[in-house]
Amino acid sequence: MPQPTLPTDLTKRPPRGARCRLGGFAILPRIIDKGRAVHAGTNGEYNYACPLDMQFFEFAAVDPKAFKKQIDAGLGDGDLLAWIKENSGANRRPHEVALWSRFMEDRIPSDIESREFFHGAHKATAASREDIGTWFDLLDLDDYASFGGKV
Repeated sequence: MPQPTLPTDLTKRPPRGARCRLGGFAILPRIIDKGRAVHAGTNGEYNYACPLDMQFFEFAAVDPKAFKKQIDAGLGDGDLLAWIKENSGANRRPHEVALWSRFMEDRIPSDIESREFFHGAHKATAASREDIGTWFDLLDLDDYASFGGKV
């Protein structure tokens, strides 16, 4: 029987960064943190199964509602990764996971609407920062600024 995990309070700190990996999967630890916070009612501005999360669920071929049930049951990170491996409809190989995670880390806004959103968020948070080029850069910046970081 798994030991219960402590809830994540995302009103006090951000979830783990999108670059943080579990089993080679980028985004996965962040998704877990958000799921735990939703379960505890402490997710603040963060949403589970947001569009970024859905890219993971689609790649891993895992149902987000079924995965959330496992989070709610109190499984630890290692047990959640094992559940994904057992329940994935894709059975991704390590090199596929590594390539996908690298692609996600390097992703930039590709269409006009995404670029406009990205640049608006970048400008509103830290217009003078010239090192913000990827979605993960923007997420890191927003997480840091949201909790009082000087950008």
